[in-house]
Amino acid sequence: MRPPKIVTLTMTNGCNLECSHCWPESRSVQSVHPVSAQTLKRLIHELADMHAEEICLTGGEPLSHPDWHDILSCACGHPEFKRVMLQTNATLIDDITIQKLGAIQHRGLVVQVSLEGAGSTTHDQVRGQGSFDAAFRGLRLLSEGGLGQQTQVAFTEMQHNFTDLPRLLELADDLGLGGVVSGTLVFQGRAKKSIQIAPPTPSQYEHLLSLYQSDPVFRSRYERLGNIAALEWFKGRTHPFAQSCICIETPYIDAEGKIYPCHYMPAPEFAVHGAHDRSLEAVMLASLELWSRLPEMDRRRRGELKPCKTCPGKEHCAGGCMGRAYAASGDFASVEDRCSLRKAVYTWNRRP
Repeated sequence: MRPPKIVTLTMTNGCNLECSHCWPESRSVQSVHPVSAQTLKRLIHELADMHAEEICLTGGEPLSHPDWHDILSCACGHPEFKRVMLQTNATLIDDITIQKLGAIQHRGLVVQVSLEGAGSTTHDQVRGQGSFDAAFRGLRLLSEGGLGQQTQVAFTEMQHNFTDLPRLLELADDLGLGGVVSGTLVFQGRAKKSIQIAPPTPSQYEHLLSLYQSDPVFRSRYERLGNIAALEWFKGRTHPFAQSCICIETPYIDAEGKIYPCHYMPAPEFAVHGAHDRSLEAVMLASLELWSRLPEMDRRRRGELKPCKTCPGKEHCAGGCMGRAYAASGDFASVEDRCSLRKAVYTWNRRP
C-alpha cells in the first residue's frame, strides 16, 4: 500500500450543463447541495498532512459551488501540493472569476477546461447548444487575464469529434494555452444510455499516427502542447510496463463522502464511506483491508488475460488499466475497453 499521491476531490455533484457523456451523472445546480466548504477544507488540510502531491477539485461544475474561491484558495495555500487542478467547463467564467483566479498565488495552479471539439458542431453535440461559445469565451478570458499557460484543455476522444484534435491543438496554440490532454470515452454514467456517442475507431487512431509522421507543423505543435494516448503509446510501445496498478495512490472522493481507489474505479465493493464525517486517516485505515487486494489482482490479471498472449504490445500495455476495464465491463479480469485501439497503435508501422 502507498499513501495518497494524486487525489480527486468532488466539490459538488451539481452542474449547469447536462452532458451526454457525464460519468458521475451530475444533476442541476438547483437540485443538489454542494459539499460544505468546511468539510472540503478539512479534507484538504488532512491531505496536505499526508503529503499528497496533487489535488484535483472537480464536480459537477466546481465554479457553481458558492464557496469555490475559498476552497481553491485553501488548497493553493498549501505549498505541499506540487499541483492544484480546478476542473471546469468554463461556461461560468467571467471577469470576476478571472480576478479571483489571478489573485491566487500557487506555482502549480492549473485550470483544466473541458472542450469536446474545436467548434460548436462537435462540442455542442454532447454538452448542449451554445456551450462551445460559452466555454470558448471562458478560455479567451483566461488567456487575456494572463492565465493562458496555467490553462489546459481536456478533450474526450469520441468517434464524432476525433478529427478535431489537430484543430484543437491549433486553437490552444493561438490562445497561448498550456496544453491539450485527451482521454478516450468510457461507457459509464450517461454515456451508457446515449446513442449519439461512441469511442474513436482504430482507423482514426491510425490516421492520427500518419498525420504525426507526415505533417511537421502538427508534430511540432503536438510536442509542445499535446498529450494524446495514441501518440504516447506509439512513442513508448517498445518500453515494458513493469509497475503494478497504482490506483491506491490516486483516490477519488465523491460528493457523498465515499472514497474509492481511483476515479476510474467507483466500484461499490471497494468504496469506503464516511470521508465527510470522520478523519481522513480513519477512512484510509479502513480502506487497507479492501484495497490491499488490488495490486495482486492486477498482477494476476496480467498473467491470465488470453487476448494479450499474442498481442505485439503486451509488454507495454499488460492488459491496460484495470479501472477502465471494470468501468466499461464490470469485470476486473477483462482487458480494458481500448484494446482494439491499442492494437492499432502497436501494429502500425512507419511508412517511408
